[in-house]
Amino acid sequence: MKKKVLVAMSGGVDSSVAAAILKEEGYEVYGATMQIWQTETEDELIREKSCCSLTAVDDARRVAHILDIPYYVFNMKDDFKKEVINYFVDEYIKGRTPNPCIMCNRKIKFELFLKKAMVLGMDYIATGHYAIIEYDKSLCRYLLKRSKAREKDQTYVLYNMTQEMLSKTLFPLGRFSKDEVRKLAEKFKLPVARKPDSQEICFIPDNDYGSFIEKETGIKDEGIYVDTEGNILGKSKAYYNYTIGQRKGLGISTGKRMYVVDIKPEENKVVLGEEDKIFSDGLIAYDLNFIPFDKLESELEVTAKIRYTAKEAKARIIPAQNNKVLVKFYEKQRAITPGQSVVFYSGDIVVGGGIIEKAL
Repeated sequence: MKKKVLVAMSGGVDSSVAAAILKEEGYEVYGATMQIWQTETEDELIREKSCCSLTAVDDARRVAHILDIPYYVFNMKDDFKKEVINYFVDEYIKGRTPNPCIMCNRKIKFELFLKKAMVLGMDYIATGHYAIIEYDKSLCRYLLKRSKAREKDQTYVLYNMTQEMLSKTLFPLGRFSKDEVRKLAEKFKLPVARKPDSQEICFIPDNDYGSFIEKETGIKDEGIYVDTEGNILGKSKAYYNYTIGQRKGLGISTGKRMYVVDIKPEENKVVLGEEDKIFSDGLIAYDLNFIPFDKLESELEVTAKIRYTAKEAKARIIPAQNNKVLVKFYEKQRAITPGQSVVFYSGDIVVGGGIIEKAL
């Protein structure tokens, strides 16, 4: 009997090719798009840019028709609002910089979507992520490994996957490059073969985080810039418009290159300092997930990424109190940002990761 797989189809080339590959491999394939937009106005705003917009639904439905597979649209507006948008706003209000894509993967795609798939009688779910899942018999555990195409590897946003999630997920694109995926789309005669990738956060199409937060909270305020000694430098926008390490868009002249080195939400202050102030050699992380093992029991040598676009750096991870981890880098890192995730690797294997609580 064929194994059933429900493919999360965003209307883009990656998820479309994932569905086509799985059908060619002999799976009984179904497609589904997660409806996450919140209002009719947002329907129009994100029509062209979002991974889950109306255009995305149209494109996914066309691909499903060409592949001759059943297709669903799941209404996940309330779940997305609760788990992703509210989290995003709350983190900025706390003076932190969230990663909504990681939270969406964790709460929506690999929790709620997986649950819906199991209710429908599926054996697996699949997505168009560039990553590899393998079962290690010696460890009796599933491992998450980097994509063969390093430049497209997306394991950073997948570190939260549990053994249950990994055991029921397929990543068909892990062995391909982006160019190869587009060629496969042409081979399968898919209309999205040359569709550009979505770049922006799906619920903020104009990339204006501050205005979005003000709209969601009703808060609209000004703040002040201070230096590392607490001296007032001038007026700023509200603190939630800034992130650690930011230099551009500050709108203030001090005669020096200044960077955001700290954010004090309780005082609505943005602390500026010179470049040397944004480097740190360590951090504390919490809300941890490990993949080759359940818990970090002793110090471990790894490489670590402190943001999606960051280069990996050699580090030691050390168990700390209250189920946290101390990360000590061999070389200082630029702009370690509370709220972002730190992800640990051992070669191509994802060891795990957590949320950055503070830089040290």
